Amino acid sequence: MRAFSALRRVVAVGAVVTLAVSMVACGSDQDSAAGGPDLGLIKSGTLRIGTLTDAPPNVYVKDGKFTGFDNDLITAVAAKLNLKPEFVGTDFSALLSQVNGGQYDLGSSSITVTEARKKTVAFSNGYDFGYLGLNTTNDSGITSFDQLQGKRVVVVQGTVQDDYATGKNLNPVRVPNYNAALGQLKAGTADAWVSPAEIGEKMAKEQGGGTVILTAKELSDAPMAFAVARSNDKLRDAVNKALDEVIADGTWTKLVEQYYPGRAVPANFKPGSGIVSFTVPKATGTPVAG
Repeated sequence: MRAFSALRRVVAVGAVVTLAVSMVACGSDQDSAAGGPDLGLIKSGTLRIGTLTDAPPNVYVKDGKFTGFDNDLITAVAAKLNLKPEFVGTDFSALLSQVNGGQYDLGSSSITVTEARKKTVAFSNGYDFGYLGLNTTNDSGITSFDQLQGKRVVVVQGTVQDDYATGKNLNPVRVPNYNAALGQLKAGTADAWVSPAEIGEKMAKEQGGGTVILTAKELSDAPMAFAVARSNDKLRDAVNKALDEVIADGTWTKLVEQYYPGRAVPANFKPGSGIVSFTVPKATGTPVAG
């Protein structure tokens, strides 16, 4: 009888241990499915995203919600990974170092991939293309990029537009955000703003007060991508896989049509893991916004 009782206790303890192991394993599976520790996230189940608040139609805040093409796209990507997106506003000049320093899991702000930036962060596959824009006032007489020498040109610090103006020896005035750049034009303290064309065009129409226009644009020869820390290959690979999924299910096309209606896509541009190189035409001096 004692032997039977002892055996029953051993079986009971074994069952408890088995159940505990099963629960731990289940918990690990849940963490993995939620994109937890396996993706090196700051917070399990949450994708913490650094972005901007003032750059429509790409990234901005509307009615208290972070939105825009890039942010809606990364929200769809996060859903494929069973992650909750958590957006935090910052300045572009600080964004890449903040991503690589672990303040954010990912950066979303129409970030053009450059060799210099690859020294700070890693990039997802490209998901969009963009134009350099030339914003000025309707009485400036400036209609092309080659008229900027000797002019007071404003750029947002740390952007490819900053790189462009610096490379052309324009000695640009650097400001922290797009509202500040637009404000310089409206106040007459700058002759021109080298902008991301989509942002410059929209802000000219909606906030330019009838005096600011986008007068020329030039296609960039590099794709835009999400930024992740250089040490986090697992997150980058997961984002790339999910990005291909939202391209395949039509989400990417839907967002392009929503935020960039009528914008032509270069013939050989393919988002995601497809071909991301494309032909760059010469700059146009034809006014494209009023």
